[in-house]
Amino acid sequence: MPPHPPNISEDFRPADDSGIAVPSRALLLQFLADCRQPVTCKQIHAQFNLKLKAAEDALSGRLERMQRHGIVTKDRRGRYALPQKTDVVNGRVSGHANGYGFVMVDGDAEDLFLSPRQMHKVLHGDRVLARCKRIDERGRKEGVVIEVMIDRRREIVGHFHVENGASFVLPHDARYARDITIPSACRHGAEHGDMVVATIVRHPVEHPHAAGKIVEVLGKRRQPGMQTEIAIRKYAIPTDWPAEVSAQLKSMHRALQGVAPAPRRHDLRDLPLVTIDSEQAKDFDDAVYCEPRGDGWRLVVGIADVSHYVKPDTALDREACKRGNSVYFPTRVLPMLPPELANGICSLNPEQDRYCLVCDMHCNAAGEITRYQFYPALMRSQARLTYTIVHKIVEQREAELRHRWRQLAPHLDNLYAIYQLLAAQRRQRGSIDFEFPEADIQFDRQQKISCITRRQRNQAHRLIEECMLAANVCAARYVRQHLGNQTIYRNHAGPTDQAVLDLRRFIGGMGLTLDGGAQPKAADYARLMQSVAGKPELAPLLQTLLLRSLSQAVYGCEQHGHFALGYPSYTHFTSPIRRYSDLIVHRQIRQLLDRQAAPAPAPMPPQSELSKIAAQCSFTERRAEEASREVIAHLKAEFMQAKIGEQFDGVISGVQEFGLFVQLQELFVDGLIHITTLGDEYYRYDPPRFQLVGERSGRRFRLGDPLRVKLARVNLEHAKIDFELCADRAPPPTGKSTKRGKQKHRGNKTNQAGD
Repeated sequence: MPPHPPNISEDFRPADDSGIAVPSRALLLQFLADCRQPVTCKQIHAQFNLKLKAAEDALSGRLERMQRHGIVTKDRRGRYALPQKTDVVNGRVSGHANGYGFVMVDGDAEDLFLSPRQMHKVLHGDRVLARCKRIDERGRKEGVVIEVMIDRRREIVGHFHVENGASFVLPHDARYARDITIPSACRHGAEHGDMVVATIVRHPVEHPHAAGKIVEVLGKRRQPGMQTEIAIRKYAIPTDWPAEVSAQLKSMHRALQGVAPAPRRHDLRDLPLVTIDSEQAKDFDDAVYCEPRGDGWRLVVGIADVSHYVKPDTALDREACKRGNSVYFPTRVLPMLPPELANGICSLNPEQDRYCLVCDMHCNAAGEITRYQFYPALMRSQARLTYTIVHKIVEQREAELRHRWRQLAPHLDNLYAIYQLLAAQRRQRGSIDFEFPEADIQFDRQQKISCITRRQRNQAHRLIEECMLAANVCAARYVRQHLGNQTIYRNHAGPTDQAVLDLRRFIGGMGLTLDGGAQPKAADYARLMQSVAGKPELAPLLQTLLLRSLSQAVYGCEQHGHFALGYPSYTHFTSPIRRYSDLIVHRQIRQLLDRQAAPAPAPMPPQSELSKIAAQCSFTERRAEEASREVIAHLKAEFMQAKIGEQFDGVISGVQEFGLFVQLQELFVDGLIHITTLGDEYYRYDPPRFQLVGERSGRRFRLGDPLRVKLARVNLEHAKIDFELCADRAPPPTGKSTKRGKQKHRGNKTNQAGD
């Protein structure tokens, strides 16, 4: 779990294993905040009346650790202060392959640009203290690094080389933009060509040439599964379970064997709840059931009661928070919870008694949720169904399958009916339904891609999604009513003013309009999408534009609503096995329910702690997405290497000043057509219209344009694919030319810049 927020009441506590009590971090921070100028260690000792040498040493150690983590600063005279009381900022270095970088400043302050000279003394990922030196000619704040908090435990994955007797690691992450020298005594069995993991023993702030030692040899670059191993280490995704977790699981042995009826748990074992998932699923979070009830419907969503087994501030809980979510790679899963829980006692396996937390809803004939209640229950899944089976039963109505599942078919028909009502209600409210084609990747025994096809989504997928949306909305309403901002919401901000302006400018050329004024709603987006329904030449492009105008959804304690779904309040409740945010919401609902029965229910965590957890969940979600995307990109590059020289139909999926990104229509593989290969003329980049325009011919390449391309090159090391335009399918000239002169010079610079 992220560190607990400072507690001012905890004045003195041990700083290390010595057991000597010294001022807490919170007390030190409060003291430094009250000081008008930096203070020395002796002044701090005097302030807190520390007279014993051991106590002074313990406090000095605490201050040094606070400095190392960037919590306080220390100047050349040995005086301590808070960073925010000086012009110094805390942040993390983000490098670029071309040698420059940025300090990603903590909080809302503007990031600092780092010149290649400044980057010589830091590494990508370093925590640093920096200050703004000047505003450069491009209007950026240019920074200078004041101090580097060296983390010698940080692992760097890379390619081990031996050349002319010298050995070094070329980091897999190009943002490091430097080699790591490996002394002979630190090779630890690595051979030329191995993928290795290294740690830093000599940082560039200490010496011009960074040096490291090999701590793990992963194997050869083309070894099956290697790309997943690289991504796991590059993104520092936890894999092993700490000894404390194993010890806790051992102590829970009896609880993990089975469940039994318990007081205040509704017994739903006779209710025909079923799970509906993909064929590959191994853990089952949710089960559903529906029946007609009066003038409407009763919809029951049972969610695995993970909170019964994973208690706050235990080893299991801390590790689950650290992981944040399960990470899904093409051929491997890194679960948030140990298999004994994720695939065992928590999973709603068929014909097994399981504890669950139920959202029991009543919907009227129009599909509106008129009332709901939450309660803990004991359930028994009647079947483990797949999307394919349910689709054939409720939509295709295959006689053989309906006979085989004759006991459940009527209940599945009820689910299908309530799904249609809920979906219609959401469309009427103005929710945006993005339906992008997805790749279905098949692998061979060597964990290489054997084929790529279009993933088939059917009504059973949407049925489950609609049921989960309904339960999540009810959970958000419930915690909002009782806890306000003392919970975790799933927020999705609307488009910025500039994004709306750019969108309107582009679609205006397509003869389309976006309603809603300066702040359009989801309903305005939905109407715009509906206006191009049935127009395959426009619909995919418009959907891409709308999605790109929106920000990424995040977790937070303040309710900002979910723009795309059109909900004023939304949270995640339905996947506590694989998302820590859902587990937090489960605990809070259980605590609210227990308040009615328990004389002294457990206290709710403070909002400051929940904010840290929300930030952690947002971070681990992005980390998982980036790691999985990177692995798939490398596997696709390997798959395409055998197809160099072949031609494909594609569509322009991105436009930048250095060229066009193209996605192949059948293989869902992305690559680049560099601007220098488009023809013997200069091209002007027009960002608002997502296009490149030839200055002499007027030829335009726009987002969404179909192209015929040839696979020219594949860079396996960096998973980059280069296409070339086939002349027979190039967009025709418009007959209009643009002015040259100064614009020509800029176009020339653009052509040479690359990416």
